[in-house]
Amino acid sequence: MSSIFIRTAAVAALISMPALGLADIVVSDPYARVSRPNAPTGAAFMIIQNTGDSADRLVAASSTVAKRVELHTHIDQGDGIMKMTEIEGGIVIAAGESHVMARGGDHVMFMGLTKTLDQGGTVEVTLSFENAGDITISVPVDNERKPDHGAMGHGSMQHNAGN
Repeated sequence: MSSIFIRTAAVAALISMPALGLADIVVSDPYARVSRPNAPTGAAFMIIQNTGDSADRLVAASSTVAKRVELHTHIDQGDGIMKMTEIEGGIVIAAGESHVMARGGDHVMFMGLTKTLDQGGTVEVTLSFENAGDITISVPVDNERKPDHGAMGHGSMQHNAGN
């Protein structure tokens, strides 16, 4: 009798779990950097893969390394001028797809750094997803990493912290 109760409770617990668990979100190749020594801002880049059957949305990021952490992107204002701005509504990661967060594109922005991002160090970043919940990752600091071919560095961007 008690083994039936235990099996029933286990099945009920499995049924009540969310459809998209933490195992459905995979973060690869993360790194953080600053644009120049002693900069008040920094950024983190990575590839986020959704291995699940349902879309999810990255809605926020947080870290103790900065006073404020936002999801940012770059918007072409024409004439070769790019403007960095906060992403409203988060970033959708479709089922079975990946989203690249790279220099010159979408990224996690650290504003008002509370510690320096020294080469070889690490930064703890919590990514908050609509379905998967919070995932905390350890992000290595790599200030020497070159941008991907065709990507632009932060040095030539306008920053819009007012959003």
